Amino acid sequence: MGKYQLDTKGQVAVTKYHEKNKPAQFDKKQQIEKLRAEYLKRKQAQDK
Repeated sequence: MGKYQLDTKGQVAVTKYHEKNKPAQFDKKQQIEKLRAEYLKRKQAQDK
């Protein structure tokens, strides 16, 4: 057990604070999908 125990209300406040202040995460799956779509678009344009 930790020295400082938060009640439920305090835990919610802390969680909300951290969600608000965390930097935008780099979403690898979304980036890969974007690259794949660009590649397919270029390849399709080349074939025509």
